[in-house]
Amino acid sequence: MFHVLHTLADAVAVERMTLLFNHVLAGEATATQRLRSHIGRCIGLQLRGWPSFLPAPPGFAWRITPAGLLEACDAWCAAGGALRIEIDASDPARLALGALAGERPRIEVAGDASLAGDVNWLFDNLRWDIEDDIQGLVGAAAAHQLCEVGIIIASAVRAAAQTLAGLGRSAEPAK
Repeated sequence: MFHVLHTLADAVAVERMTLLFNHVLAGEATATQRLRSHIGRCIGLQLRGWPSFLPAPPGFAWRITPAGLLEACDAWCAAGGALRIEIDASDPARLALGALAGERPRIEVAGDASLAGDVNWLFDNLRWDIEDDIQGLVGAAAAHQLCEVGIIIASAVRAAAQTLAGLGRSAEPAK
């Protein structure tokens, strides 16, 4: 029974991540234009070194559509696909804290250099305008206030993450 629930949760996670990526991509015409030159190619994302005591993460693989957006596909797509991105996930807590602190994780990329260049451009240039999305739900003033609170909370979490990371580094034995 747990296997069935885990499989369903994986499918939902991939679906939601795909919707979020496409939402951000659709807000930037240059992004979809860049991806259109790679129609039909696949991008696979693997979390390398994931601890065995945690539930296995889903396989992430996307095919680029004629609209320059992404559609989820089976992991086999990524195996023969154009680009594979591997993220070192051997320490998920440090990975999450680093993400909160605004650090990029250690990654390895293999495959098509042109597609890799365009994906790197996306990482460097795309931003999600959360305030604009919230504004459609609660109005401009409330959206602005919610985002201000979010910025304060995110700043505090980043500071705590940096402090914890610093403590972790200082506790490591010297080599």
